[in-house]
Amino acid sequence: MTFKDTVGLALRNLKQAKLRTALTTLGVSIGIASLAGMVSLGVGLQDQVVGRFLQSGVFDSVTVMAPGLLGAPGALIASGGRDGLRGLRGRGQPSENGTPAPKLDDAGLKKISSLENVREVYPIFRIPVEMTLGDFSRPMTVTGVPMSSKSEGAFQTFSYGRFFSSESDRACLLSLNIAKQITEKDPGSLVGKTATLAYAASRGLQPERVNLECRIAGIVERDPGALPIPGAPGGSVIIPLGFAKSIDAEAVTGVESFLRDPSQPKSYNAVTVKVNQAKHTQEVEDRIKQMGYTSFSINDALRGAKNAFIFLDILLSLVGSIALAVSSLGIVNTMVMSILERTREIGIMKAIGASDEHIRRIFLIEASVIGILGGFVGVVIGWTVGRVINFGANVYIQTQGGTPGTLFSLPLWLVGSSIAFSVVVSLIAGSYPAQRASRLDPIQALRHD
Repeated sequence: MTFKDTVGLALRNLKQAKLRTALTTLGVSIGIASLAGMVSLGVGLQDQVVGRFLQSGVFDSVTVMAPGLLGAPGALIASGGRDGLRGLRGRGQPSENGTPAPKLDDAGLKKISSLENVREVYPIFRIPVEMTLGDFSRPMTVTGVPMSSKSEGAFQTFSYGRFFSSESDRACLLSLNIAKQITEKDPGSLVGKTATLAYAASRGLQPERVNLECRIAGIVERDPGALPIPGAPGGSVIIPLGFAKSIDAEAVTGVESFLRDPSQPKSYNAVTVKVNQAKHTQEVEDRIKQMGYTSFSINDALRGAKNAFIFLDILLSLVGSIALAVSSLGIVNTMVMSILERTREIGIMKAIGASDEHIRRIFLIEASVIGILGGFVGVVIGWTVGRVINFGANVYIQTQGGTPGTLFSLPLWLVGSSIAFSVVVSLIAGSYPAQRASRLDPIQALRHD
């Protein structure tokens, strides 16, 4: 008996019991739809979380902090919260091995820049200001960004306007949220207008209020420099790094602004280190730590998140597999009933020369066909249900003022894995009936009514 004959007999047997085959296939489809739907939910949620970080352009950067920043909002954000500040010492205090703690000054930045795979190093400036534009007045934070940030992270797309023209450009960027607070109806009309930034400067014995005019060059969709902690300014104004340096040189940002010796090189609270490729981030971070600095990257924060998503995917897969396990019992039942109905036929095939392997192969092919059909239909059902739920969820999210996203994601690897898993489960379920059919005694089978 050739393989073609075996396949033909298997397909003929399935056609003879169309209703029973259709119901069994439907059971497998529901099981695969449940499994694929559950896993696609986990994949979609992971893509939403990780995708946000990918869009922010922080996977290729390391934040290096100076000692003595406990309680500083900028350091708190740069270090990922209070846990990231644990173990920091005061600036200039000895380290744990008794050597002086390294300073984060221009000389330190030069040393970090010389490390392999480091593309760029620049200080982080977060200066409290009061922004005034017409009747709008609100405390904010000035955040300096280099020209290399153009077309990266939050600056890949602009709601209105464009990026800065140079490092010293007296221009600023606003987030769409801040722009709508200024003018809800037409935030794009703010582009080209001039805002006033007021800050306290250390001129003489008393701090002096300084007002700087700043042209609004563009509006980005989200705020990359906001400080989401209680008591921090409610938003940020993004300005060129060179402009931020000129403000920071005289701005009063804390007690140390008065205590710092003007003859000593200026130290920075924190700096950003950009690497050539994201895969070198951890390597560069480890080398910076060996230099005695405290550093933090988004990989540290995502390490726990990735483990949580792995656990979530496993849990969702187990829940989705319950329906598939139940449907596998239907395959066993269908195959066993087929043996009872075709006992005489099996006896005749064995009498004319069919071997046990031929009989086993027929039943395994029938089970695999059910698995393939059930897998394809199940993936389609899972995708359709996911799209419907995703559409309804996005409608609700938009009514609540949120940003829509893809909750259910069904990549090609999940489609292929679901169909392959369906076939494997079907073959496992059909192995017992196939083995039972192959062991039938031909004489007893021919006597069967």
